[in-house]
Amino acid sequence: MKQYFNNIFTALVTILVGMKVTLRHLFTPSVTIQYPDVKLPLPERERNRLYVNMDDCIGCDQCARACPVNCIEIETVKSVPGEDLGKTSNGKKKALWVTKFTIDFAKCCYCQLCVFPCPTECIYMTDVYEFSEYDRNNLIYNFSTLTPEERRQKLENLEIYNQEKESKKGVS
Repeated sequence: MKQYFNNIFTALVTILVGMKVTLRHLFTPSVTIQYPDVKLPLPERERNRLYVNMDDCIGCDQCARACPVNCIEIETVKSVPGEDLGKTSNGKKKALWVTKFTIDFAKCCYCQLCVFPCPTECIYMTDVYEFSEYDRNNLIYNFSTLTPEERRQKLENLEIYNQEKESKKGVS
């Protein structure tokens, strides 16, 4: 009989403790943030979407070779003499036209391994982390600045240059 009343007493005490906790939190203001309008600050070394500054890209393909999931595709065309590609922001001269530079963010694992081998530091992680899409093909980002016509023109220029070079070798 003593055990019976002891169990009732313990049950009432635990109910009162639970109600005390509930009442204490009932009157405190909520700390919910309004997500689209207010965003939490990100850590200093967050890893989010990649960005490629094509003005600095020399087409070395080191980022694509470092990628463990092969989500980066780069195609380059050699420039012919007389074409001025310009220089990167750190003064390195460009020798290749980057005709294709795509990153498939559906494959990307955001490991940041492609950022460090870049000699011109043209690829880096941004603070953008919201990029949901309905279609998976929309997650393939094209960073190349050349239009399809310009790509074809660069390929044709290289072919013409190589043919002229071969014909000069044949004459000599």
